[in-house]
Amino acid sequence: MKAIYTLIIVLMMLSSCSKWLDVAPQSEVSQDVLFSTEDGFQEALNGVYSRCAREDSYGKEITCGFLDVLAQNYSITSADPERYRQTSLFNYTDNSFMQRRDDTWKVLYSAIANTNLILHHIRGQEKLFTGNKFALIRGEALALRAYLHFDVLRIFAPSYASNPAAKGIPYVAYFTKDVTPVSTVSQVIDSVISDLTTAKELLKGSDPVLSPGYVVGYPIKDSSTEMNGELFLQQRRHRLNYFAVCGTLARVYLYKGDHVRAFSNALEVINANKFPWTRQNDFLNPDDEKKDRILYKELVFGWYIPNTTDAIRGRFRNGDQSLAIKTSEGGIVYETGGAGGDDFRYKQWFSEQSDALGTHLQVEKYTRDGDANLHYQMAPAIRLSEMYYIAAECTFNTDPVKAWTYFNVVRLHRGIGTAITNEPSKEIFMTELVKEYRKELYAEGQLFYTYKRLNRAIVGQSGVSFGPSDAIFVLPLPDDEIQFGNR
Repeated sequence: MKAIYTLIIVLMMLSSCSKWLDVAPQSEVSQDVLFSTEDGFQEALNGVYSRCAREDSYGKEITCGFLDVLAQNYSITSADPERYRQTSLFNYTDNSFMQRRDDTWKVLYSAIANTNLILHHIRGQEKLFTGNKFALIRGEALALRAYLHFDVLRIFAPSYASNPAAKGIPYVAYFTKDVTPVSTVSQVIDSVISDLTTAKELLKGSDPVLSPGYVVGYPIKDSSTEMNGELFLQQRRHRLNYFAVCGTLARVYLYKGDHVRAFSNALEVINANKFPWTRQNDFLNPDDEKKDRILYKELVFGWYIPNTTDAIRGRFRNGDQSLAIKTSEGGIVYETGGAGGDDFRYKQWFSEQSDALGTHLQVEKYTRDGDANLHYQMAPAIRLSEMYYIAAECTFNTDPVKAWTYFNVVRLHRGIGTAITNEPSKEIFMTELVKEYRKELYAEGQLFYTYKRLNRAIVGQSGVSFGPSDAIFVLPLPDDEIQFGNR
């Protein structure tokens, strides 16, 4: 594979890396030096998270960019300042689309290469680490490798439901310059599950998040214990912690159609009672400094993205140059003419703005106060609500009443008091569930994956829908990957 095995440990991005720069210039820090101490392994792992938090990755593009455009979440104007219109039309030969596609492939596999570098050097090094750090670092690295491969699979290969035997992607499990052969979709899923299962076992005995004394909350006095202890062990929800691995396994098993194991892992997150529902006073607070738009305490895992605030502001809060949705279309998505009229998400995540053609809804989900905020800037990755959605889908066939109960719990915490009950139709249930996915995960990059997993038509603007097909759901591989990887 071309250009994805370069060592990209970005020491200069981390505040705790100064001593490494004192030892040798960044360009001269060798692998042997980096991986000769526990601190070096910590720096390397932090470097992977930092790389994934940039604008071309989960810091903006993969979270609230082309994947949400493909899911038809935005009303792309003819002005098209961000060059997304052709992407919204599924024109995969458009130059702007191809650049974003290539960048996505490159950044995800670069991060994978660095997890493999960590895993390569950590073998047999247990005596180098204090406490439970060996298991913690190895577990997180395996979890990252699996998480990143799974997203590559969901973007660039047919879904499991469509064709599990189809050609998938390379599952790169070693740090090597050799070309990794392409695995089938089924083989990739099995490799992802294997890595996640090992990671879960490693983290089960080492992750501070499992401690009864670990309390999730805002980074303010007396709200939580997430900032207690040494720096590397703090803020476990900013990393692939034990429950994030459970949540990822729930996703992967659901993608595979294994409802029993998907439900078991989702339930482990739910029953942990670690992630409290957001209080109305926090979600609806009129003071931006005390407002929680992102539903921070419900995040099982999120990417910490402090350096992309301005980029996201420019994407959503730049007048008629922004990515936005027409007011009428937003009302349809959130069903404001009915029970959705009370939906907190619609009221807090959008503000109506005038434009030359009428009005549009400006996305406020990532809005920050200029001076102080209740929580960190985050790109949501796994939410508590998604675990309820997975639990609901996995139980409907055997217990529809229980499934609707899981479904209604989320709606109730979003201000929708009207419950749906006693509806036996699976098709109606799935239609309602997909609508809730769209409302809950708006501008988070997950809706496209949902349509693809279920092989359902993508609901577009103005009543238009796009039928499910690999021509839409399978993004073509980068040209360089085809040429140099002999794909």
